[in-house]
Amino acid sequence: MSRRSYDHYCAVSRALDLVGDRWSLLVVRELCSGPRRYSDLFADLPGISTDMLATRLKGLERDGVLTHHRNGMRSSYELTELGRGLRPVLDALAGWGAPLLGQRNPTDAVRAHWLALPLGRALAEVVDAGTVTVHIGDTVLHYVRTTEGITHHDGPAPASDHELRLDLAEAIDIATGAQPLSPRALSPAR
Repeated sequence: MSRRSYDHYCAVSRALDLVGDRWSLLVVRELCSGPRRYSDLFADLPGISTDMLATRLKGLERDGVLTHHRNGMRSSYELTELGRGLRPVLDALAGWGAPLLGQRNPTDAVRAHWLALPLGRALAEVVDAGTVTVHIGDTVLHYVRTTEGITHHDGPAPASDHELRLDLAEAIDIATGAQPLSPRALSPAR
């Protein structure tokens, strides 16, 4: 498969040569919280075709953004160090895009974990350091806040300092900035 390029000697265009294709950054978004199987990626990227997902995964693997761990029927995809370097880019895009969300259309797909990046920004404003397990309906993820920043991961934390329980509407309001996250919403972990 031939590779398209802007052929500009520019850092932005070189970055877009690798991750500027439709769906590429959304695949990276899905892998920010940890390794995923192909079927999980396909389920959490409504609207993508199986051919397109396979093409994007192969391209991102070829370019060193992700790695494919093959273990029989339990293979998974995971970001490399180069791929993890895209997290600040996704954080910036999420911060820029959150005010553009507006009202949710009835036809809009939504997954609670898609709110992880903007919720991380809100958590970073009220938590100086530590681990927070967040429940959004049935979805559970956890954040680790250090002096270097904040990251999110699938599932509950092995040891958590705080816990936060939200329904989807509350999570959307906090993620879009319609409602601030109150420090009082955090409870000590059990």
